[in-house]
Amino acid sequence: MKKEWLTPEELANETGYSRQTVNKWIKRENWTTTPKPGVQGGKARLIHIDERVKSFIQSMRNLNEPNASYTSQQHSLPALLLSSVQQMTQNEQDLLAAMILREGIKGVLQRLGISEE
Repeated sequence: MKKEWLTPEELANETGYSRQTVNKWIKRENWTTTPKPGVQGGKARLIHIDERVKSFIQSMRNLNEPNASYTSQQHSLPALLLSSVQQMTQNEQDLLAAMILREGIKGVLQRLGISEE
């Protein structure tokens, strides 16, 4: 990195990570920052690119894995159900499991207005 000060967005562009990830690093690693001149509100910051930052970025590059591609069938009901359940809170999952155990699949389908016809 050639500049001594970078915005989180500039650092994100240079490293390939998101701006949000860079902002998390700033807080977690306690990097030195300063307000960005000319920007009001106090949220825009510049990161001092010192040896700690360079060392941290280098260590993160060593952890990078090759990009993987994930695909799913668009009309796969099992994949859709699994994805939906994974997005539920633990409490919601517990309640759904209890309802299925209590009423069975036929009862759940009736509640949804789905009949066998």
